[in-house]
Amino acid sequence: MSTSDIVGDGDFRYKVSTNWAQIPADLEFVEAIGVAVAPDDSVFVFNRGTPAVLVFRPDGSFVTSWDADLVRPHGISFAPEGTLLLTDDLGHRVGRYSHKGELLANLGPAGSPSETGVDGFDYRTIQQAGPYNLPTNVAVAENGHTFVADGYGNAAIHHFDEHDVLLESWGGPGDGDGRFNVPHGICVDGDRVIVADRENSRLQFFDHAGKLLDTWTDVVRPCQVLCHEGLYYVAELGNQNGLFPWQTRPDLPTGGRVSIFDRDSQLLARMGGGLDP
Repeated sequence: MSTSDIVGDGDFRYKVSTNWAQIPADLEFVEAIGVAVAPDDSVFVFNRGTPAVLVFRPDGSFVTSWDADLVRPHGISFAPEGTLLLTDDLGHRVGRYSHKGELLANLGPAGSPSETGVDGFDYRTIQQAGPYNLPTNVAVAENGHTFVADGYGNAAIHHFDEHDVLLESWGGPGDGDGRFNVPHGICVDGDRVIVADRENSRLQFFDHAGKLLDTWTDVVRPCQVLCHEGLYYVAELGNQNGLFPWQTRPDLPTGGRVSIFDRDSQLLARMGGGLDP
C-alpha cells in the first residue's frame, strides 16, 4: 500500500478504496449526490440516475436498489427511528421513505415552489418564504424534530415537530449574523443545529428555536456537515469549481476537501484541497 492510498492526519487517517461500490452493470449510475448510513450499517447512495437509491453492505457489495418519483435527487439522511428522508430540489419536496423505498409521507408542501422571487439559482434575488424552493438537505434531532435547509431558491431553515407540523422558519438572505447565502447542508448535535452556509463560507450554529450561538469560518464553501460522536465532518466545495457565473476564481483557489473539527472548533484533520479533482 503506497502513501498515496492514505488520506488525513494524525488519528484521522483513512485508506482510499476507489472501487468500493460493486455496482451491477445494468444500473444507470450517474452521480452519487449523497450518502447515508443506516442503523444496521448498510450504505444508502442517492443517485441521479435510475434507480435513485442504491444500497450496499459496508464492504461495498451490492444489496438492492429502488426508485422514487423524483425530479432531481439532492439530499439523503436517516431519522433516528430508521426512516429515510430524501430531498428533491427541483421537485420542491422532502419525502419520508421506508428503507425499502415506500413513500410514507411528504414533509410539508410538495411540488410547487414557494414565492421567494428567485431568478433561476441566483441567491442574490431571494426573499425569504415558507417551504420549499429548491430544498437541499435535512437533519433530524433525537426528539424527532426535523430541520430542512432550503436551500438554493430560499434562504431559510424550516423546523418541523415530531408530527411533521411546521413550527417556525428562520434565516433570510444575506451575509449578516443568522442570514444565509445558500444554506446547503445541515446536521443536529444535541441542542445545536449546524448549518453549512455555503456561499458565505461559514458554519452557523443555532439552538432549536433559531437563536444564533456561534459562527466558524475556517471552511471554503461548505456544502454539507455531518455530526458524529462529538466531531463535525465538513464537506467543502472549495472555490475553484462549481462557481456561479458572477463569481471569480481567486488566484490561489482551494480545491474540494473534507475537514474534521471537534466541538471546540479545533481542526483535527483535512483531506483534499488540491487543484486536481
